[in-house]
Amino acid sequence: MSSKSPTPVVTIHPASAEPARKQIADQIRSAIVEGSLRIGEELPSVRRLAIDVGVHFNTIAEAYRQLAGEGLLDIAHGRATRVQLRADAASACPQVEEDFRQRVRHLVTEMRAAGMVPDRIRELMLTVVEGAK
Repeated sequence: MSSKSPTPVVTIHPASAEPARKQIADQIRSAIVEGSLRIGEELPSVRRLAIDVGVHFNTIAEAYRQLAGEGLLDIAHGRATRVQLRADAASACPQVEEDFRQRVRHLVTEMRAAGMVPDRIRELMLTVVEGAK
């Protein structure tokens, strides 16, 4: 397994309507999906990341637990938290897939309403998908 990774780049935006826990989980999830955090890499301890980010340690612990529930982190008391591969990554259930389809449809609608043309939307989506490999 890899050694300890650098602290993930996590930035809290206090003015955001999203809770800090969600911002943290979203940013770590993105780092995992985009490959800047690799399978087996060790994340900072809850307390270390809380100090680095400037939030209460419970906020980090909740974000880590959420990501562990999604199958992205392996957490256990007394051991380092590590990035892991989801056991079910190859098979999303149909309802999850439909939920994502609805969210993408909503996003595309917003993009079209903002004046973006379909070819540009397609190009942006492909860029994001390719970056997530």
